[in-house]
Amino acid sequence: MLELALSGSKRYYGWITALLAVIGVGFGFYLWQFSSGLWITGLSRDVSWGFYIANFTFLVGVAAGGVMVVLPYYLHDYKAFGRITILGEFLAIASLVMCLLFVLVDLGQPMRILNVWLYPTLNSVLFWDTLVLNGYLFLNIVIGWNVLEAERNNTHYPLWVKPLIYISIPFAVSIHTVTAWLYCGLPGRGFWLTAILAPRFLSSAFAAGPALLILLCLIIRRVTKFDPGREQIQSLSKIVAYAICLNVFFLLCEVFVVFYSQIPEHMDHMKYLFVGLHGHGILVPWMWTSVALMVIAIILLVNPMTRKNETVLAVACLCVFFGTWIDKGLGMISGGFVPSPLHHVNEYVPTIPEIIITLGVYATGFLVLTALFKMAISVKEEVSA
Repeated sequence: MLELALSGSKRYYGWITALLAVIGVGFGFYLWQFSSGLWITGLSRDVSWGFYIANFTFLVGVAAGGVMVVLPYYLHDYKAFGRITILGEFLAIASLVMCLLFVLVDLGQPMRILNVWLYPTLNSVLFWDTLVLNGYLFLNIVIGWNVLEAERNNTHYPLWVKPLIYISIPFAVSIHTVTAWLYCGLPGRGFWLTAILAPRFLSSAFAAGPALLILLCLIIRRVTKFDPGREQIQSLSKIVAYAICLNVFFLLCEVFVVFYSQIPEHMDHMKYLFVGLHGHGILVPWMWTSVALMVIAIILLVNPMTRKNETVLAVACLCVFFGTWIDKGLGMISGGFVPSPLHHVNEYVPTIPEIIITLGVYATGFLVLTALFKMAISVKEEVSA
């Protein structure tokens, strides 16, 4: 089926060329970082995780969000999702590829990642995180390829794929749960030291992942002959509506606990993010923008009149995607490191090289996504014809 990804219109090849150009520029800056070290980034002694890990954390959620189409279709026999389930699985693959790339570029020496497997430590959350991430990637590749090939041949997928589908569902939940445990298992970081961090991660994942899938379905409808279906898009939008409501509720629960308890080291992180601390507040406008975007999304998605208008729905999904990206990306990582356990405020700002390398990773992910979607849509167009 790979040949399907190599044929297309001039617009398709133009998009591929643009992505390759961004990848090339990003890779060039990464070679500079590899040879010079992480001093070209905004990282410091106080802030050891930055823009790369922020995007890694967010994209783990996007990958986990794919289960919101897999679970209803395979477990509850919601046949309408049969048209888009493969798209959700392929979105998870592309997201996981970006996740792994962000981990590699965050390391000064990428080969050090092999130490996790050469010298496994079973009580290390990082070991289990690499296990579930790579396991979920492998499951989606095997499941997606076999299901799509069976659809192309107008046959049922092999029976041995069914157990893998069932296994992939708890894997989807575990990848973001274990990622959350990486943070909340650090007792010196008051902002992350909360049992509700994993539910917060999952609620944002089940909002951002389907929101991005809705946007991709709307784009696919415009640029191809394949229609993902109005019922499917509307069903996904309801999932996004419930998930973003839960995400904001969990955030408000955090605010209540932090300020009602009046624990200074816990309040300082929240103050830094939303009002500034000791004259430092570079993230304040970003965090209020995130809150505003999520509130706007809730208003637009909960109201059936606005949700059923696909133009308004696209705006709402953009609000969800960028609102959760700011909250769980920029805010979650920087908010955990600033202020430091010694109450020193050393702000983190990503540098130009960091941003360009990040764009290169995203371009790589979208290149993978484009090739996978091209194969899936070509098969579906062949079958319908």
